Amino acid sequence: MLTGNKGEWSEIYVFLKLLADGKLNAADANLNVIPEVYYPIIKILREESNNKREYVIDSTIKIIDGNSKDEILSIPLSEFVIKSNELLRFLKKSEGSSFSFPTIEEFLQSIDVKNLTASKNEKSDISIVVHDLNTGLKPKLGFSIKSMLGKNSTLFNPGNTTNFIYEIINLNIDIDEINKIETAPKIANKIKCIIESGATIQFVNLASKSLKLNLQLIDSDLPKILAELLLIKYSNSGTATIFNTLQQVVNKNPLQYDLSLGHPFYQYKIKNFLTDMALGMTPSAIWKGNYDATGGIIIVKENGEIVCYYIYNRNEFQEYLLRNTRIEQASTSRYNFGNLYEENGKKYLKLNLQIRFN
Repeated sequence: MLTGNKGEWSEIYVFLKLLADGKLNAADANLNVIPEVYYPIIKILREESNNKREYVIDSTIKIIDGNSKDEILSIPLSEFVIKSNELLRFLKKSEGSSFSFPTIEEFLQSIDVKNLTASKNEKSDISIVVHDLNTGLKPKLGFSIKSMLGKNSTLFNPGNTTNFIYEIINLNIDIDEINKIETAPKIANKIKCIIESGATIQFVNLASKSLKLNLQLIDSDLPKILAELLLIKYSNSGTATIFNTLQQVVNKNPLQYDLSLGHPFYQYKIKNFLTDMALGMTPSAIWKGNYDATGGIIIVKENGEIVCYYIYNRNEFQEYLLRNTRIEQASTSRYNFGNLYEENGKKYLKLNLQIRFN
């Protein structure tokens, strides 16, 4: 029996829905469909173990063996319309962390789909051949899928490698006195206590050399900018949206950029960071600038509508990322941050970076 969460079942929903619709709609920065911008779908590719299949959109959906190129069977388009709508109804009313849909699974078996997720790389959830009306080409594109039907997706996953390290300079309070603060928000109150004591908090490094170099590849100042974002987030209670927190960084201008002519230094660098995270970069792997999700990102909206951000609406994509992501606190005990510690006679604090969609 196939079981999965809403995110995993959403991948199947996108697969069925796109075959039913035959096109992929582009979105503006507010997730609204841009009527005149869409990409006709030629076929969707799936690979499960050594089983390669091509789902070609014609007057019917033709299922082709990806190795021999022989046609295996043909299914009426109406079946994909019915089953995608049925799956959407199931997903909207389903509760819990994992569930199965026997009637959907029966249909998937009939079209030679045995798993909820196709064999894929880190970021690409679906491979689609589209007719690019801008160039006339028919590229194979990999898209990352983010669903709003369930829990908000994580863009930047937390780990011990995503800790930023700050030195506490001129601290005249015993670190145990600060670490025993338990009043919520604990980290914000610890930072407040540090600052009120007359000490300063200065970013010095990342816990992971690999992540530091990944960020510097995008922009040499990016580690410092993210460190400022983190410090502002953890110094305050409540939701820390990237857009609002970044505006505080701009107002502070800690890197002393010349903003006299209105150049958006901070916004530009953070947008590029979010884009690279969405399309290929992970905190742990060495990043060389090669996108896994070569097409972009597909969003499943709460009403089941599917939209995408593709290379030709990059500006809308970046604005969407900036306005629809937030810094979220991960587990302090699991990822070992939030308390002061001493090393070689110096005092330090680690803050963890995790980014989630709003």
